[in-house]
Amino acid sequence: MSRRHHHHLHIPLRLLSRNLRAPAPTPLLRRHAFSTSTVGTPEAASPEAEDEAVADATAATPNPPRREEPLHETILYMIRRRPWTTRLENSIRLLSPTLAAPLVHDVVSGAAAAGRADLALQFFRFAYRRAGFSPEPATFALLIPILASRRMLNHARCLLLETMPSFSIAPEEATVAALIAAYGKANIPQESVKLFRLMPELGIARTALSYNAVLKAILCRGRESMARRIYNAMIADGVTPDLSTYNTLIWGFGLCKKMEAALRVFGDMKGHGVTPDVTTYNTLCNAWVRVGDLESARKVFDEMPGAGFAQNSVSYNVMIKGYVEAGKVEEAVGLFSEMGEKGLRLSEKTFAALMPGLCDDKGRVVEARKVMDDMVERRLTPKDKSVFLRLVTTLCRAGDLDGALDVHRKSGQFKHVLVDPRQYGVLMESLCAGGKCDGAVEVLDEILEKGTLLSPKSPVLEGSAYNPMIEYLCSNGNTNKAETFFRQLMKKGVDDKVAFNSLINGHAKEGVPEAAQEILAIMTRRGVRTDPESHAVLVDSFLKKNEPADAKTALDSMMEQGHVPSPALFMSVMVALFNDGRIQTASRVMKSMIEKGVTENMGMAHKILEALFMRGHVEEAIGRVNLMVENGCLPDLDKLLVALCENDKVMEAHKLADFALDRDFDVSFSTYDRVLEALYTEEKTLPAYSMLCKIKNKGGVVDQKGCDALMESLKAGGYSKQADILSRILAENASSTSKRGKRVAMGA
Repeated sequence: MSRRHHHHLHIPLRLLSRNLRAPAPTPLLRRHAFSTSTVGTPEAASPEAEDEAVADATAATPNPPRREEPLHETILYMIRRRPWTTRLENSIRLLSPTLAAPLVHDVVSGAAAAGRADLALQFFRFAYRRAGFSPEPATFALLIPILASRRMLNHARCLLLETMPSFSIAPEEATVAALIAAYGKANIPQESVKLFRLMPELGIARTALSYNAVLKAILCRGRESMARRIYNAMIADGVTPDLSTYNTLIWGFGLCKKMEAALRVFGDMKGHGVTPDVTTYNTLCNAWVRVGDLESARKVFDEMPGAGFAQNSVSYNVMIKGYVEAGKVEEAVGLFSEMGEKGLRLSEKTFAALMPGLCDDKGRVVEARKVMDDMVERRLTPKDKSVFLRLVTTLCRAGDLDGALDVHRKSGQFKHVLVDPRQYGVLMESLCAGGKCDGAVEVLDEILEKGTLLSPKSPVLEGSAYNPMIEYLCSNGNTNKAETFFRQLMKKGVDDKVAFNSLINGHAKEGVPEAAQEILAIMTRRGVRTDPESHAVLVDSFLKKNEPADAKTALDSMMEQGHVPSPALFMSVMVALFNDGRIQTASRVMKSMIEKGVTENMGMAHKILEALFMRGHVEEAIGRVNLMVENGCLPDLDKLLVALCENDKVMEAHKLADFALDRDFDVSFSTYDRVLEALYTEEKTLPAYSMLCKIKNKGGVVDQKGCDALMESLKAGGYSKQADILSRILAENASSTSKRGKRVAMGA
């Protein structure tokens, strides 16, 4: 007994136990049994796997039930949901060891209907290469037009010129004509002509069918001269033109705006015994509209009933479009009403032709809204989606904001219509300008919810549309939403200074200066010029949060951007830092203020200087004094020296006095007396000696008694040389000093 037979002996027992555990599988479950596979490198199924697959497919029960699903649908399900591998091909062969033509045709047709012409081709190749299928003429007649209609032109051409000859199958004219027409639709008329000229070599007799296909293909590209030659060749070859030939020529010559040629063809029809039909008249009418001759178009339109043809919807659509494009909306509306009276079908093209004329006319917005309501009721979606934008724009300009909102909402009810982002912009701008900002916020919420602005194809909104919206949100405590909106705009490359400043002001007013600071940082990175007002608002916001250090950082950023803070802003930051005990930081702000030429707030500057000396930051304080002097705002050194002496900051006072003497600053000798007195009291003999010498050099007068006492102190301290020098100075200047009548220093 073979292994396969041995395996099948065990099937009934296994299936019996399976039936005891669960009900019989449904057709869907059986289909999944064949369609599951491991995604990976294609591999051939083993004999055991094939046996098991056959068992699962054909022996689910001792007497398998009749398959409820057609076999071609099962195969379609498999090839659409699984990668094409050897295992998949084996599964198909297990389902149907031989592939008959009807089955192959059904699978190909089903794949094409599902929009998968690639799967149709792949299955066909598998069928004849690995499954023993022998194609028939009907197979190619089915597959080649499918591939051509899906723009798989190279594949269709290979099947026609290579695969069919390999099976000794001659192509049918209809198959070749389909490929010729497809090349024309793909704007490759040269390939259409090549294929057309190749037909005799393929043994195909050319009739009006193939001539019509190649004529349309070349006329699509405006090659009317070539079309004339082919038409003449058609007559020379004894091929009788049919109605479709003449309609194609009239259409093509009209497309090229060659009306003389079109009229000549129209006249030839009668000479060749071909009766025009309604399509002929519509085509000729459309040709006149295309060249802008509405009078001739209307003449053809009016002649139709006399020729035995009632105008149909196409006839009216052509004329309505022509009148609208010519700005004759009244005539177009009249024809539209006439269509309704005749009970003619109103199609998408009807509304697409009429709506632009109604939308652009302020006086016809009421009619436009009625027509739009009719479209909604009929569920007709216009091909020209811009009509909604145009109608909304016209309503907004007319001041009918409620009507504009109503049209906007209804535009979302049409299938396959994505609202033009510019429509949102027009609405937001108009609603904000009209004082209906809440309605504008609703429109914005819709934009954010749908993610409209994030689409790569979405155009960028104008600043006049988004700036009023952002300003309104920032002024009403909703800056976060405004920032979310603007960040989407930034992704489209928008760097709007006005919007940035609105966000900064909004965050600052809402007490979130950190967010405002981040916006400023973005502006800096993007090279957007900032406004001093925005920086000032940010500084004030940090001050209100009692964060003087951050306020100072914001102030520095303001100056880095080239802006000079106001004296009041400098004052506010210095006061906040001073009160927070950040004296040196306040000193740096004072330095920046003076360097920027701001010489107000000297009272606060004096406090900062005094605090620096009190804290022992003498060098920094003296540097600030020097800076103030260089910028023409000398501090009150007398007051500062006296304050230091009163607070027992004797050495700090000595250093400041020494600095003032070296630079000959305007300090009274009485103030120097105070400093000398403090030094002597603190037994700072050498500093006192140094200062006294400088006072004498400046022409100051000192008390002899005090000097004698100082010399004694110097001698007692071992500074005899200094005492002798002081004695000589006093002796040399005694006479001249008394005559000047200077104030006496060191009166103690």
